Amino acid sequence: MVSRRAPIIVAAVTAALLATGTAVASGLPAVPAAPAVERGDVAAEPPGAAAPAAVTPVEANGQLTVCGVGLCNEHGKQIQLRGMSTHGTQWYSQCVTDGSLDTLASDWNADVVRISTYVQEGGYETDPARFTALVNRYIDMLTARGMYAIVDWHMLEPGDPNFNLERAKTFFTAIAERNSGNNNIIYEVANEPHGVSWQTIKGYHEQIIPVIRAKDPDAVVLLGTRAWSSLGVSEGSNESEVVNNPVDASNVMYTFHFYAASHGQEYLDALSRAADRIPMFITEFGTQDYAGEGGNDFAMSQRYLDLAASKKISWVNWNFSDDHRSGAVLTEGSCASGSFGTGNLKESGRWIRDRIRTADDF
Repeated sequence: MVSRRAPIIVAAVTAALLATGTAVASGLPAVPAAPAVERGDVAAEPPGAAAPAAVTPVEANGQLTVCGVGLCNEHGKQIQLRGMSTHGTQWYSQCVTDGSLDTLASDWNADVVRISTYVQEGGYETDPARFTALVNRYIDMLTARGMYAIVDWHMLEPGDPNFNLERAKTFFTAIAERNSGNNNIIYEVANEPHGVSWQTIKGYHEQIIPVIRAKDPDAVVLLGTRAWSSLGVSEGSNESEVVNNPVDASNVMYTFHFYAASHGQEYLDALSRAADRIPMFITEFGTQDYAGEGGNDFAMSQRYLDLAASKKISWVNWNFSDDHRSGAVLTEGSCASGSFGTGNLKESGRWIRDRIRTADDF
């Protein structure tokens, strides 16, 4: 079993910088973390033995694929990825730097980063070439660190993904063609569809998937579900509409989003039932309310993460930025100063970091 990475010991000075919240230098080369010792195997290494070779998530797992209702690595082992989402890159590109990604890779031990490219709200539609290039730049940065990249088409308003169908085809054609040689790309083709039927959303998915497959046939594709990716629950439905009428494609997973202070037992139950029938991936969640604001409900959040651990549902937290809302894990001003250490984390950031770091294995 390949174990999940332990915290990297790059050098004493780097550890000290992280501990004090001082920025890791943006030019610091990415250093992959060493594997953690399996529980119960503490005495396995003889005294004075050389440290095991460093392993990154992509080195350990390679090209991912959907296996049954799970996510498997190239060796056929079911795995669970854990990581962070960026905020909208039209607003918070300053939070995605060599320093911040080094911190996520080396200190947080994150496996995956979701690159959130808003379509509207000052995003992709205003300058397609710029935002496509930005996604490619971030993919390269994550690839250099051996991390997985979720390319998130962050359609939000309007809620019908077909409104942006032609833009999506152009975007995903460009990204998939340019990155088809990578084994660390995951495509999320519709962030939070809402206000339209599952049949309408399903039709969109079945038009976008072939666009990606034409350029990148092996990548996992993540499919947004109805009612802000709640499996329909936020609009009075439940997971049965997807379970009984799945998208006609292979190597796909369905997305679920939750905000613990707003989404209680009904949502948790729907996710639990769905995960037994269809492949699920939590591509966004927060410990606050649905707007990413207010107090943290860590108890409910932990119930979701316990369920995800028990069923190996991968998850990504919203979000790695210094936005003023409680859902942004960094304190305001951190990104401008290049400070990404533990001293710059809000309460939610400390909680999420701990849960990424304490995972035993992939």
